Amino acid sequence: MAMVDAGYCLWMARYNAWQNRQLRAIFADMSAAELAQERGAFFGSLLGTANHVLWADRMWMSRLVGGPAPGGGISDSPRFTDSARDWDIARFRADADILLWAERLRSVELTGMLSWHSGALGRRVEKPRALCVVHMFNHQTHHRGQIHAMLTAAGRAAPVTDLAFMPEDGPSL
Repeated sequence: MAMVDAGYCLWMARYNAWQNRQLRAIFADMSAAELAQERGAFFGSLLGTANHVLWADRMWMSRLVGGPAPGGGISDSPRFTDSARDWDIARFRADADILLWAERLRSVELTGMLSWHSGALGRRVEKPRALCVVHMFNHQTHHRGQIHAMLTAAGRAAPVTDLAFMPEDGPSL
């Protein structure tokens, strides 16, 4: 995984914050009913899917840097926050934590193995640390793609998601 270095992590942390900043603005313009509406996605609704991504980011950051893991398991993750406002606040904080981690990260910290108990698999797992970081960012992008599709199907404007079009004026929450 030599291609993964601290610079990659900072790019992806910036991308994550940019994407979530756009979603926070879109969600602020939607009703609670629209956000909670079942849309046939794996995690049900827009808010359920956004909550799952937030929960998973908190889980991965707890594994990567320590600190408390979020409560519950994957099946509980769609209910990680109770409202769009709660999600907005928690997402803002999570993005700030991810950005701060990436800004301070040294490439050498991406070497070696990461070991954790996987609730999804019900056993101990050990994988290269760099692979786990790539997975965290890929997971965010995957589920935001589902959110994008749900917004489009609902007749809402979806955020710009192309990495090549990310503003270059630095990380902004």
